[in-house]
Amino acid sequence: MAAYMKNNFIFLGIKSPLRKQLLREYFAEYALPEPEQLFEEVWKLYDLPEREYQYAAFALLDKMKKYLTIEDLPELRRLIETKSWWDSVDSIAPKFVGDVVKEDPERGEKVMLKWSQSDNMWTNRAAILHQLKFKQAMNTDLLFDIIKQHLESNEFFIQKAIGWVLREYAKSNPNIVYTFVAEHPLKPLSKREALKHFI
Repeated sequence: MAAYMKNNFIFLGIKSPLRKQLLREYFAEYALPEPEQLFEEVWKLYDLPEREYQYAAFALLDKMKKYLTIEDLPELRRLIETKSWWDSVDSIAPKFVGDVVKEDPERGEKVMLKWSQSDNMWTNRAAILHQLKFKQAMNTDLLFDIIKQHLESNEFFIQKAIGWVLREYAKSNPNIVYTFVAEHPLKPLSKREALKHFI
């Protein structure tokens, strides 16, 4: 498990099916924290060294995601920028960040534009991916504005994110995606990923 994650983290060695079963049992037996204590409990888990505890923190957030608001974006960003890797960022951005922005787009989209200009690559990736599951609700202008800021990036995780979000959006609006790819100089990895459904 550690090798798969390029030895960036240590693991207890609990495989995903067992981990999910144990979390289900835990949530069935114990009460959830009060909403105002959510991030205090999340950070208790997140600060533990083994990677499974970060996954447990995400499971707790998922159980209480209906309480997340625009005011929680700074805490979500702090999670993104702590112990960062694709697995954590991709757990936080499309689900928790995306849901918050969808509930309050006027304020949330402004925050995403700021995230896209961050010096932190993982925060940039989160901004790119936060609309991943939006389908027809996608704010295309925002998506393309954020992507265009990173067209020249040589960072693998940015190129991959651009291709991934375009590929997902192509399932809902293939013509818009195809036109965008045709008219903009995407890196080969991004272009290949974006056009997978067209091949």
